[in-house]
Amino acid sequence: MNGASREALAAARERLDALTDNTSVDAARLADELAAVTALLDREVSLRRVLTDPAQAGEAKAELVQRLIGGQVGGETADLLAGLVRSRWSQSRDLVDALEELANTADLTAAQRAGTLDDVEDELFRFGRIVSGNTELRAALTDRKAGVPAKGELLRSLLGGRTAATTERLVTRLVTAPRGRSLEAGLESLSKLAADRRNRMVAVVTSAVPLSDPQKQRLGAALAKLYGRQMHLNLDVDPEVLGGIRVQVGDEVINGSIADRIGDAERRLAG
Repeated sequence: MNGASREALAAARERLDALTDNTSVDAARLADELAAVTALLDREVSLRRVLTDPAQAGEAKAELVQRLIGGQVGGETADLLAGLVRSRWSQSRDLVDALEELANTADLTAAQRAGTLDDVEDELFRFGRIVSGNTELRAALTDRKAGVPAKGELLRSLLGGRTAATTERLVTRLVTAPRGRSLEAGLESLSKLAADRRNRMVAVVTSAVPLSDPQKQRLGAALAKLYGRQMHLNLDVDPEVLGGIRVQVGDEVINGSIADRIGDAERRLAG
């Protein structure tokens, strides 16, 4: 997003955080309602354009939202929507992207309250690895000819009872309403959003053999100090790394042996 849309999304995030700080707000229900409005505006292009028309007064657009969907969603959702349409958007589709992010964030907030956010982060990562390694599964989940019910049933058979409820909800929404994104890009976006809930960065760590707990702790601590933020480690094993380690944080990739990289990080920290 650029310009006005970026500012509008930042303000919407603040409103959502302020709203969900109140534990009496049902974050999971809020997520469902925001997701439903996302689907509505994704379909109804003309309505989306009206709600983002800079020539229309913000208050008039907020009143329109209240008339159209105010009775179908809770007061918190209606208030968030009113704030969104009062804002200025560079493109009408940016409003839908923002709504989708808010829905996912609300779901992750529900997981955080339930103490399952770490599980959700790990499950999203593992599911991404499974999909990337299974071409038949990926084809089934991304087949445009397959109906939403069929994809939903497949995901229930894969994830139902085996993952946190939030993980299943997030993945199901992504698969059944990809909105032009690849499955991999969508899962990566969800993982980053989950990490942001704890103000953490994500490090994808690939090693030839599983890391021991002390190694994971030392690596996590060293990376956190290097980047100045708490670090969540997504761990993967690939024998082709040949006894070394590959760490990717955002666009930056660090290669080297486990001992050498940890030792180098600690030496750098020591000055």
